[in-house]
Amino acid sequence: MKAYQTLLYYCYSHIQDAEQYTKNHLNFCKSLGLTGRIIIADEGINGTVSGKADACKAYMDYIYADGRFNATEFKIDEVDKPSFIKIHCRYKTEIVYSGLKDPSYINPTQETGKHLEPKAFAEMKDRDDVVILDVRSNYEHSMGKFKNAITLDIENFRDFPAMINELAQYKDKKILTYCTGGIKCEKASALLLKEGFKDVYQLHGGIIKYGKETDGKDFDGKCYVFDNRLAVDVNKINPTVVSSCGNCGKTTTKMINCANPECNKHFTQCNECGVTLDGSCSDVCQNHPRKRPYDGTGYYVKVPQPIIKKTIILAQS
Repeated sequence: MKAYQTLLYYCYSHIQDAEQYTKNHLNFCKSLGLTGRIIIADEGINGTVSGKADACKAYMDYIYADGRFNATEFKIDEVDKPSFIKIHCRYKTEIVYSGLKDPSYINPTQETGKHLEPKAFAEMKDRDDVVILDVRSNYEHSMGKFKNAITLDIENFRDFPAMINELAQYKDKKILTYCTGGIKCEKASALLLKEGFKDVYQLHGGIIKYGKETDGKDFDGKCYVFDNRLAVDVNKINPTVVSSCGNCGKTTTKMINCANPECNKHFTQCNECGVTLDGSCSDVCQNHPRKRPYDGTGYYVKVPQPIIKKTIILAQS
């Protein structure tokens, strides 16, 4: 057993005084020595945290003891080291930004797609009357996706509502939605139902749970994750690599951010192009005056800007 764990989870549940709860939540995480990224909104909580096994156990106990988050399902990975460097816990208007002018148009606690457990999803996904829909961003599904899945050219989930008209051709099919851990599907499937799709499902627990319970059959490539690991293996049965270098086209599973912070493009790049371009996506970015040093990983920690003290000189009268 490895010394550290990484927990992926979410729960849609109304939080009274969510801004104050965010502050209290952050303090508790700090007391456990956890690292990670947590978003809290009036509609619920969404997070990935990492730390020693006993600290993760204490955190899960804390979540369940609250009473509002009993529906939370933790996806647990054992890791060699913490998957984050710091802990961030922030209050936002939504735990997954929907892109809707009126977010209350959908409510995952009241209406959402039917939850399919991984084994049921595996049995259903190849039927002729079924469409598998990936609701993740383009850089995520470029790293890996289910065989025959429909993917969307969106940079963020907030772009999903604008794609509804393009999906109208599938209204007579069973729509099986999936994402990394399930949270995006809660809103995507709810929106599809609101827009007249009749038979909508979602993969309960997402790709991560599917990999743990079915050995990931027919998931091509790796699964992008929002921590320092960037991608994890899913398929133990018939694995393959589907991602390629954005510069030369060579097969690679390495995902980086462009070294130019003003570009910061998220893309796959092979080691050779990484060395040649010094971690940049192009010659232009490689020669940018603010280009960050490339250490071979393509992962950059935000460095706080120094506080500049201004000297005020009072004019003599």
